[in-house]
Amino acid sequence: MREFADFACALADAARGVTLPAAMRIGAIDNKVEGAGFDPVTEADRGSEKAMRGLIEYRFPNHGIAGEEFPDRPGRGRHVWSLDPIDGTRSFICGLPSWTTLIALLEDGAPVLGLIDAPRLGERYLGFGGTTNLITGSGTRPLKVSACRSLAEARFSTTDPYLFKGAEMEAFERLRAKARLTRFGHDGYAYARLADGTVDLVVESGLQPFDYQALIPVVRGAGGVVGNWEGGEDCSGGRLVAAATRELFDETVATLAG
Repeated sequence: MREFADFACALADAARGVTLPAAMRIGAIDNKVEGAGFDPVTEADRGSEKAMRGLIEYRFPNHGIAGEEFPDRPGRGRHVWSLDPIDGTRSFICGLPSWTTLIALLEDGAPVLGLIDAPRLGERYLGFGGTTNLITGSGTRPLKVSACRSLAEARFSTTDPYLFKGAEMEAFERLRAKARLTRFGHDGYAYARLADGTVDLVVESGLQPFDYQALIPVVRGAGGVVGNWEGGEDCSGGRLVAAATRELFDETVATLAG
């Protein structure tokens, strides 16, 4: 796993080589959604994923690759790399610094290593083997989630309240009413802040595997709890609850259920 962790950092470096220069001058923005709606993608999204794919294909030719911008490449073994080259493309094209690159290593379908890289902030969150560390230019330090156990004390984050519809919106409003404060717009970076103890709860819906697979080892390695809206561990439905403590997780699940 140490070898894989070092390689994940090399992948993040390669992605930074594409995304950081592009962040200084945003080029053409395409819309992946036809008709109404807006799902932006840039050449930086595509170019950084290509750079990471090239390294994986060279170093680990038997490993599978599943990314946001290109078709999956099946592997010939237990391992698959999950790539989200720019998580938070809306923030990226607005010149905001909170977008991240998400990298996960799956073993037999389960994420065993996760990396959240925040290039504009100079922060890298690496989780594997039951630990999570923050890597910056000043060094490396272990992370631990907060001790928050109740919604009344919780700092709650979700990317966008308008992603929730119908009954999900009603559930979100119940959470927002109970939480101490609510912050929006941070995408994967909110989970990094949860791992470092400055956010206590993140709840989202409609996530794709490349959106959440890197987040799980990072949060769990810092002592947090990650599961689905029903309280189980299967996140394949794309509805995630990430909480600092089991007590906060359980109260959140109960509140979502109404």
